[in-house]
Amino acid sequence: MLEQIATRRAFGEELVRLGKEREDFVVMDADIAKSCSTDLFHKAFPERSYNFGIAEQNFMAIAAGYATTGTQVFAATYGVFASMRACEQIRTFICYPKLNVRIIASHGGLQVGADGATHQAIEDIGIMRSIPNVAIVHPADGTSARLAARAVVDYEGPVYIRLLRNPSPVIFDQNYKFEIGKAVALKHNGNDLTIIGTGAMVYKTLDAAERLKAEGINVKVLEMHTIKPIDQEAIIKAAQETGGIVTVEDHNIFGGLGSAVSEVLSENYPTIVKRVAIPDMFGESGDSELLYEHYGMSVKDIVNAAKEVLKKKSK
Repeated sequence: MLEQIATRRAFGEELVRLGKEREDFVVMDADIAKSCSTDLFHKAFPERSYNFGIAEQNFMAIAAGYATTGTQVFAATYGVFASMRACEQIRTFICYPKLNVRIIASHGGLQVGADGATHQAIEDIGIMRSIPNVAIVHPADGTSARLAARAVVDYEGPVYIRLLRNPSPVIFDQNYKFEIGKAVALKHNGNDLTIIGTGAMVYKTLDAAERLKAEGINVKVLEMHTIKPIDQEAIIKAAQETGGIVTVEDHNIFGGLGSAVSEVLSENYPTIVKRVAIPDMFGESGDSELLYEHYGMSVKDIVNAAKEVLKKKSK
């Protein structure tokens, strides 16, 4: 049984470690520090922590103002509130002047489960991708989340960090390398096709790859932890080597990883792409695994998507 930890928790723990090593950042919240796991930093460094209550628009504007003083800011709230309620403030006050604000966006995707449609951020990556100057990072496990914290603290410009509410399997060990803008090759069973996953769905892509291997279908698996700037070189290379791509994400089918990959390939190396994602629908309240099955995002669905791409390749 693999160890499990929520990426929000792992990220929050790493912020405390970073806080002991350096004093060039503060952490801000909109009254949900415990839910974002930034309460750990507040307890360790109360003099560097701020809670602005349920006022996300004001909170992001204040984060921008603070960042103009030369101190970087980690601003934590739920993904739905960051990407929609405070969208204008992030766009105009943080991204336009390219300030060093790191937006910690917890509760991404259907993985939120029982909290339901109002708290499941399923459009956030698409919204953020359309705003200039902001990087988008979506760690897959606790190891990745900890390394992401260390990577973004030295990044020049705004970063949107999408984290998960529920515990997820720890996939990576200490040999795992995290670099903003660089995909990670996880499997190279063969060149039948490539599966590209992000966030909570990476674990499922690895499972799907093993099931496909058992059926004689040998695939590559890439983890795309950075959605923007996306690793165009890795995507094009995968398309050239395998001739077919399946993207897997816990996000609306429009605007996320699948869209980003399709854009790269349509302009550089047209390739068959099948997107496994949330259909053009709102989420529902329920167990996350049951929701994945309901919306066609289970391991079985990834396997079927791979076989569909292979059929199209053979024509």
